[in-house]
Amino acid sequence: MTSKAPHFENVSPAVHKSMTSNKGKNTKPELLVRKRLREDGLLGYRVHWKVPGHPDVAWPGKKVAIFVHGCFWHRCPHCQLPVPKTNQEYWIPKFERNVERDRENIAKLESDGWRVHVIWECELKKKNVEATFDTLLPELHKELGK
Repeated sequence: MTSKAPHFENVSPAVHKSMTSNKGKNTKPELLVRKRLREDGLLGYRVHWKVPGHPDVAWPGKKVAIFVHGCFWHRCPHCQLPVPKTNQEYWIPKFERNVERDRENIAKLESDGWRVHVIWECELKKKNVEATFDTLLPELHKELGK
Protein backbone atom coordinates (compact mmCIF):
# COMPACT_ATOMS: atom_id res chain seq x y z
CA MET A 1 0.00 0.00 0.00
CA THR A 2 1.34 3.43 -0.89
CA SER A 3 0.90 6.37 1.42
CA LYS A 4 -1.04 9.40 0.22
CA ALA A 5 1.30 11.60 2.22
CA PRO A 6 4.90 10.39 1.75
CA HIS A 7 6.22 13.40 3.66
CA PHE A 8 4.73 11.83 6.81
CA GLU A 9 6.83 8.67 6.56
CA ASN A 10 9.18 9.66 9.42
CA VAL A 11 6.38 10.69 11.74
CA SER A 12 4.82 8.46 14.38
CA PRO A 13 1.38 7.00 13.60
CA ALA A 14 -0.21 9.13 16.34
CA VAL A 15 1.30 12.34 14.96
CA HIS A 16 0.38 11.32 11.41
CA LYS A 17 -3.25 10.81 12.46
CA SER A 18 -3.30 14.15 14.25
CA MET A 19 -1.76 16.02 11.30
CA THR A 20 -4.02 14.51 8.67
CA SER A 21 -7.12 15.23 10.75
CA ASN A 22 -6.35 18.96 10.86
CA LYS A 23 -8.76 20.88 8.69
CA GLY A 24 -7.36 23.02 5.94
CA LYS A 25 -10.53 24.98 5.30
CA ASN A 26 -13.44 26.32 7.31
CA THR A 27 -11.59 26.16 10.61
CA LYS A 28 -13.06 27.74 13.73
CA PRO A 29 -10.82 30.83 13.40
CA GLU A 30 -11.84 31.27 9.74
CA LEU A 31 -15.51 30.90 10.59
CA LEU A 32 -15.17 33.48 13.37
CA VAL A 33 -13.55 35.97 10.97
CA ARG A 34 -16.26 35.45 8.35
CA LYS A 35 -18.98 35.82 10.99
CA ARG A 36 -17.52 39.14 12.16
CA LEU A 37 -17.17 40.38 8.58
CA ARG A 38 -20.84 39.61 7.91
CA GLU A 39 -21.91 41.27 11.17
CA ASP A 40 -20.01 44.39 10.12
CA GLY A 41 -21.64 44.45 6.69
CA LEU A 42 -18.50 43.41 4.80
CA LEU A 43 -20.20 41.05 2.39
CA GLY A 44 -19.40 39.92 -1.13
CA TYR A 45 -16.19 38.11 -0.26
CA ARG A 46 -15.05 34.80 -1.68
CA VAL A 47 -13.44 32.01 0.31
CA HIS A 48 -10.20 30.28 -0.73
CA TRP A 49 -10.00 32.35 -3.91
CA LYS A 50 -7.80 30.90 -6.64
CA VAL A 51 -4.86 33.28 -6.38
CA PRO A 52 -1.45 32.58 -4.79
CA GLY A 53 -1.93 31.14 -1.32
CA HIS A 54 -5.71 30.78 -1.72
CA PRO A 55 -6.59 33.48 0.84
CA ASP A 56 -9.16 32.40 3.41
CA VAL A 57 -11.24 35.48 2.55
CA ALA A 58 -10.89 37.61 -0.57
CA TRP A 59 -12.63 40.44 -2.36
CA PRO A 60 -11.21 39.81 -5.86
CA GLY A 61 -12.68 42.95 -7.43
CA LYS A 62 -11.06 45.15 -4.78
CA LYS A 63 -7.92 42.99 -4.52
CA VAL A 64 -8.15 42.63 -0.75
CA ALA A 65 -7.22 39.33 0.91
CA ILE A 66 -7.20 37.92 4.42
CA PHE A 67 -5.19 34.92 5.56
CA VAL A 68 -6.13 33.34 8.89
CA HIS A 69 -2.96 31.59 10.02
CA GLY A 70 -2.71 28.91 12.65
CA CYS A 71 0.06 29.76 15.11
CA PHE A 72 1.61 26.27 15.12
CA TRP A 73 1.72 25.56 11.38
CA HIS A 74 2.64 29.05 10.20
CA ARG A 75 5.04 29.85 13.10
CA CYS A 76 3.38 32.82 14.74
CA PRO A 77 5.75 35.69 15.57
CA HIS A 78 3.64 36.51 18.64
CA CYS A 79 3.50 33.04 20.20
CA GLN A 80 6.95 31.83 19.18
CA LEU A 81 5.91 28.24 19.80
CA PRO A 82 8.72 25.71 20.29
CA VAL A 83 9.52 23.14 17.63
CA PRO A 84 8.48 19.63 18.68
CA LYS A 85 11.35 17.90 20.45
CA THR A 86 11.10 14.64 18.52
CA ASN A 87 11.81 14.27 14.81
CA GLN A 88 13.21 17.77 14.39
CA GLU A 89 14.80 16.75 11.09
CA TYR A 90 11.23 16.63 9.80
CA TRP A 91 9.67 19.57 11.66
CA ILE A 92 12.29 22.25 11.11
CA PRO A 93 12.29 22.00 7.28
CA LYS A 94 8.48 21.61 7.33
CA PHE A 95 8.01 24.85 9.24
CA GLU A 96 10.65 26.65 7.13
CA ARG A 97 8.78 25.61 3.95
CA ASN A 98 5.47 26.82 5.40
CA VAL A 99 6.88 30.21 6.38
CA GLU A 100 8.67 30.67 3.06
CA ARG A 101 5.55 29.69 1.08
CA ASP A 102 3.51 32.22 3.09
CA ARG A 103 6.07 34.95 2.32
CA GLU A 104 6.11 34.09 -1.38
CA ASN A 105 2.32 34.03 -1.66
CA ILE A 106 1.93 37.38 0.09
CA ALA A 107 4.69 38.90 -2.06
CA LYS A 108 3.01 37.62 -5.26
CA LEU A 109 -0.33 39.06 -4.24
CA GLU A 110 1.15 42.42 -3.22
CA SER A 111 3.12 42.65 -6.46
CA ASP A 112 -0.18 42.17 -8.28
CA GLY A 113 -1.73 45.07 -6.36
CA TRP A 114 -3.49 43.15 -3.58
CA ARG A 115 -3.74 44.43 -0.02
CA VAL A 116 -3.08 41.49 2.26
CA HIS A 117 -4.02 41.07 5.91
CA VAL A 118 -2.78 38.24 8.10
CA ILE A 119 -4.74 37.34 11.21
CA TRP A 120 -3.03 34.95 13.60
CA GLU A 121 -5.04 32.36 15.49
CA CYS A 122 -3.87 33.85 18.82
CA GLU A 123 -5.30 37.22 17.78
CA LEU A 124 -8.74 35.61 17.76
CA LYS A 125 -8.59 34.38 21.36
CA LYS A 126 -10.95 36.02 23.86
CA LYS A 127 -8.40 38.45 25.29
CA ASN A 128 -7.30 39.70 21.83
CA VAL A 129 -10.29 39.33 19.52
CA GLU A 130 -11.88 42.75 20.08
CA ALA A 131 -8.60 44.61 19.59
CA THR A 132 -7.94 42.58 16.44
CA PHE A 133 -11.27 43.51 14.88
CA ASP A 134 -11.12 47.10 16.17
CA THR A 135 -7.98 47.49 14.04
CA LEU A 136 -8.92 45.32 11.07
CA LEU A 137 -12.52 46.32 10.35
CA PRO A 138 -11.91 50.07 9.79
CA GLU A 139 -9.04 49.22 7.44
CA LEU A 140 -11.25 46.85 5.47
CA HIS A 141 -14.10 49.40 5.28
CA LYS A 142 -11.63 51.92 3.86
CA GLU A 143 -10.04 49.50 1.39
CA LEU A 144 -13.39 48.16 0.21
CA GLY A 145 -15.05 51.56 0.04
CA LYS A 146 -17.87 50.50 2.35
